Amino acid sequence: MERNLAMELVRVTEAAALASARLMGRGNEMAGDQAAIAAMRKAFDAIAIDGTVVIGEGPEDAMPQLFVGEKVGTGQGPATDVALDALEGAAICAAGGYNALSVIAIAEHGTFLRVPDTYMEKIACGPEGRGIVDLDKPASANLRALADAKGVYLEDLTVAILDRPRHNALIEQVRKVGARIKLIGSGDVSAALATTRPDTGIDILMGVGGAPQGVLAAAFLLCVGGEMQARIKPRNEHEGGELRKLGHFDLQRKYALDELASGSVMCAATGITPGDYLRGVRYVKGGAVTNSVVMRSPTRTVRFIEAHHTFDRQPEY
Repeated sequence: MERNLAMELVRVTEAAALASARLMGRGNEMAGDQAAIAAMRKAFDAIAIDGTVVIGEGPEDAMPQLFVGEKVGTGQGPATDVALDALEGAAICAAGGYNALSVIAIAEHGTFLRVPDTYMEKIACGPEGRGIVDLDKPASANLRALADAKGVYLEDLTVAILDRPRHNALIEQVRKVGARIKLIGSGDVSAALATTRPDTGIDILMGVGGAPQGVLAAAFLLCVGGEMQARIKPRNEHEGGELRKLGHFDLQRKYALDELASGSVMCAATGITPGDYLRGVRYVKGGAVTNSVVMRSPTRTVRFIEAHHTFDRQPEY
């Protein structure tokens, strides 16, 4: 894939971010999500790829756009698989909270793990944890090992965990060993990204979240040499059946990072609301300012982009 394609991808996440940020704090999750999806889908029409959505907004019978299996791009370009979330953190955006993002990853065909809308147990961190943490080990052992690898006191580590009742036992384990905790309402892609940037103050992500978001997080971590391991956790028999359709029969299998995403991967993300990793959209006189990141796995290049957008008309509400 042409390396310039990575820079084109950011236009797609910027479009989704600008559209959904208009609805920040208005209390309507669906409206924000739909605005991001529509803007992202339209922006894809200018991207020179023959893309197929493999991680998307849902199945075709439930979503009119960006559904799994939809073709995106001009059709004139490299055949790519596309993983995306037009608005990761719809509830965050609706409440005017922190860490809502628009995210995209593209790769060669067959290099993203195909998963339905189910759950996934995850452990994710930056490059310092590569080969150090292990999903099968207790939280206490992983935190001690990561603290040693980073050369810090265990009490200095911060663990991002989704604020859900299912994590009560995990939270108690982390508190018992003395590490700090940042409970997040949603947005574990953003939290996984934050582990790769020291100034965010987040060292590791632990717990159970969405499987599609897990694959997206893996794509970004691959680009920076981070670490991630995961295990699929269906919530019911229906999700188990959907997994079997995709060839997932061993639900105890632990997936390494390069089994979640591999090969030549390009990623882009744009902040929608203020966050640990990226600033959100700021509307200014005559336009808006966005902050994005673009990554490529072959070179592990990471570019942060501040873009100033000029509007020639009033926004539609």
